[in-house]
Amino acid sequence: MVRAVWLLAASMLVAGPVFAQSEQVRRGPAPAWVTPSNLLPVPTAVSGPVFFRRQDVAVHLSDKGQAQYLGYRIKVLDSNALQIGNISIAWNPGAGAPIVHGIKVFRDGQVTDVLKNASFEVLRREDQLEAARLDGMLTAVLRVPDLRVGDELEVDLTTFSSDSGLGHNEAGLLVLGPGPAPGRYHLGLSWDEGREPKLKVTSDMTAAMVKGERAVDFRFDNPAVLSPPKDAPSRYQWQRVVEYSDFADWAALSRHFAPIYAKAATPAGNSPVKREASRIAAAQARPLERAAAALKLVQQDVRYIYVGLNGGNLIPATADETWQRRYGDCKGKTVLLLALLAEMGIAAEPVLINSSGGDDGLDQRLALPQLFDHVLVRAHIDGKAYWLDGTLPPVAAPSALPVFPVGWVLPLTAKGSGIEKLAWQPATTPDEINLFEIDARAGFDKPAHIVSTEIVRGVKGLQKQMQFASVGAAQLLDAFRQNAIGETWQAIDNVQWRYDQKAEASILIISGTGTVNWDDDGSGTKSLSLPGGGFSPPERRVRGPDGNQSAPFYTKPDYTCYVTTVRLPGSTEPKQWSAKPSFDTRLFGRNYHRAWELRDGAIRMIRGSRIEQPEIDTATAQRDNARIAAFDNSMGWIFYDPAGKKVSVGGGETVPATYDFDWTASSVPCASPARLQ
Repeated sequence: MVRAVWLLAASMLVAGPVFAQSEQVRRGPAPAWVTPSNLLPVPTAVSGPVFFRRQDVAVHLSDKGQAQYLGYRIKVLDSNALQIGNISIAWNPGAGAPIVHGIKVFRDGQVTDVLKNASFEVLRREDQLEAARLDGMLTAVLRVPDLRVGDELEVDLTTFSSDSGLGHNEAGLLVLGPGPAPGRYHLGLSWDEGREPKLKVTSDMTAAMVKGERAVDFRFDNPAVLSPPKDAPSRYQWQRVVEYSDFADWAALSRHFAPIYAKAATPAGNSPVKREASRIAAAQARPLERAAAALKLVQQDVRYIYVGLNGGNLIPATADETWQRRYGDCKGKTVLLLALLAEMGIAAEPVLINSSGGDDGLDQRLALPQLFDHVLVRAHIDGKAYWLDGTLPPVAAPSALPVFPVGWVLPLTAKGSGIEKLAWQPATTPDEINLFEIDARAGFDKPAHIVSTEIVRGVKGLQKQMQFASVGAAQLLDAFRQNAIGETWQAIDNVQWRYDQKAEASILIISGTGTVNWDDDGSGTKSLSLPGGGFSPPERRVRGPDGNQSAPFYTKPDYTCYVTTVRLPGSTEPKQWSAKPSFDTRLFGRNYHRAWELRDGAIRMIRGSRIEQPEIDTATAQRDNARIAAFDNSMGWIFYDPAGKKVSVGGGETVPATYDFDWTASSVPCASPARLQ
């Protein structure tokens, strides 16, 4: 959706069909605002595959956009590094072709001008259509001939970027990675008169900053390897970064894009989009039903293709254009959905998000459009907010929260909105439930009837929907018979899959027969470890003496549940059965829960794991480190003793079986009852 300025020296070949030769890559001198660093002598003892005698990464801001200079001279010390001779340049033709200032190889006091006998091949990148991407980017590649270990490769080039969606505003990042190879590094940012941006520099860059009249520079010789605090939230990984932006704050960014989306979401007077809205309004009486119908229309009748052509990286195609061509990216689908909702009198706004879950610490950043990768719709209906994402499969209805793991969002409004934090609560419904029913009533030595059920929600559930929706029942059955029959399954009789829209879950049910691997000590006593019944002990949360001791420890939120029911052999009695103990504990913000019950000739086990506090302080971590030794990491064993005299299964809990409870319900007994929300 948005462009980012991440300039790296490492190059890689991008394969694709050749359509032109090097005339699209220009030759010329380096720009006046570039001053390459002096070369750092190669030490007599150096480790690693390469040594950077210099690497200069510099960005210049002007009314024409951004120019990005990359220059480096690298000494090759190992054959594994010879791939740096595969030089790749990617650019948007609308911003101007790159300028290569020189490519040279230095060997034994001799200098070879690579461009005398080699040229760039320019490749199309429309091979990304398989990934539903149409961005118009070009890539030029050159393979430096006869590059050898001991050579020094020098490359100097400038690329350009300009996005009409930003207007006269520019924004970006300069980054020195956490583990650079030994050598000399320079990051620079300069600007024309009147173009000075807002700057924000991480504390580890402050000492290296040199500010000029219209420039800032950061220089490092053999920069240290940085290690973020172990198991810390991702905001602590924000190291050696320079942010720059022309946007005063997030509200300014919101105000900038709001009219762009409003204009694109306004259909023409005779637009077919208006007729679609009228049709939906006539068929559905309630606003929420109308919003759901509009969302399904956009999801189902407009296929997803990322469109970044002709400045479309930030500017959405219009609602009319998206509907006419019946394809669009998240921006086009969003404005089409906004147009439909507006025609039906439903208030809504576009909202920028980071769909990868990488928005931790966004409130500490400058207003950078690069930090968002997705846009969706937030509608306001009957006093409640609903999230609508036109890029999801048509089973994804309006929801109270975005499907993606989002912490911060930016609504695009005419008066400007700041970023909003979405409140986090422990999940009340598991992300994944695995049910396993073993019917061993025929006896210990007979095959058991087995039913396995998988219930998956959220993004993974929608991925399952995309995976299975296009597969016929016979194909599905054949695939599982080909791949699943083995240690557990002897035969698979039936495979059923469906997506339950009410439960917002993918449901896969496999039934058949299989061998139950009872352990037998030879005296008639038997035991069985139930699937999903145990927990591995958590790892200690500690950091080395050089780590940030005050940073909290983080665990990615999840909630999983395993439910196993064993129908016991009919020849046995309840008093002959026992099981490992139940338990309920919390360590490092995670609730561990296991409960048992023997009832109606079946042992029922439920085992749940839920993150209830993603971040814990160091004091809590130290306390829980001391509790690991007492953690019950036993597997979910059940035991049969023909001489048994009393029931020893569970501690009085009531545990539903796999077959007598609706496990697709919104509330299931998978966590400690005291902590169920």
